[in-house]
Amino acid sequence: MKDIHGNIFNIMRFAVNDGPGIRTTVFLKGCPLHCAWCHNPESISPAPELMLRPERCIACGACLSVCPQRAIEKIDGRYVTHRRLCRECGACADACPAEVRSLIGKMMTVEEVMREVEKDKIFYQSSGGGVTLSGGEPLMQPQFSSALLTACKNKKIHTAVDTSGYAPLSIVKKTNKYVDLFLFDLKILDEELHIKYTGFSLQPILTNLSWLCRNANELVVRVPLIPGINDAPDQIEKIGRFVAGKKSIKEIQLLPYHRSGADKYARLALEYTLPNLVSPGRQKMQEIASSLQKHIQTVSIGG
Repeated sequence: MKDIHGNIFNIMRFAVNDGPGIRTTVFLKGCPLHCAWCHNPESISPAPELMLRPERCIACGACLSVCPQRAIEKIDGRYVTHRRLCRECGACADACPAEVRSLIGKMMTVEEVMREVEKDKIFYQSSGGGVTLSGGEPLMQPQFSSALLTACKNKKIHTAVDTSGYAPLSIVKKTNKYVDLFLFDLKILDEELHIKYTGFSLQPILTNLSWLCRNANELVVRVPLIPGINDAPDQIEKIGRFVAGKKSIKEIQLLPYHRSGADKYARLALEYTLPNLVSPGRQKMQEIASSLQKHIQTVSIGG
């Protein structure tokens, strides 16, 4: 365990939307998909990334003096970072007293993560909660994920994996041994649209979901509802027909699109390609939920 490291970008305690009960959600960095609506853009790249909050800058110049690449320049009283020169070493983040700069992604051992996880073990026991691996895509770090899940099982902690489903089937099979609950994203059941908005084929996802329908301990399908992309009646009907009759799928969770991650794109010097989207209203969500209940009994809104 001491030799197995994972790239972690957040550990959220007292999470209540990532599985049953009170949970600790461990966010692993790196995702094979590039969903246009992603609200965790810092999770996509497997490498560490520099995130900037220039509005906090107090113009102390500490970052300028420590940057080994000379990627920071003072221009008209502002400290500008030239991303093409930056090597994401984190020296400026360590030196910044105003937390303008932060390095997203930290290598941690299973043992280090478990120390954080076990702080709230009493709450898992009292609420029926546990630990959820999320991301990014936790199956992109299969050795670390399996080791962490095994450590949780050894401590009798309930385990969940929140996954896009885009991974080799061999990894899904191996990971399944240590997972009590899969939270499986199903975004679009149209190959052309899936490639357009995520960058990759739908087929490996459906292959893995079909296998998990036969072999997972418990399986919940999550559908992020993105206005104008996957919320049309025909798209919802495709999802409903796909899950119909699959008794192993206990529930569909509808996750309404939100803009909470939009500001992160600018902080990472990335382009947000869906700036005009707005969250679907409650009435729209209820209509979609009612439509899906024709195919599966349990449909909930939110995690």
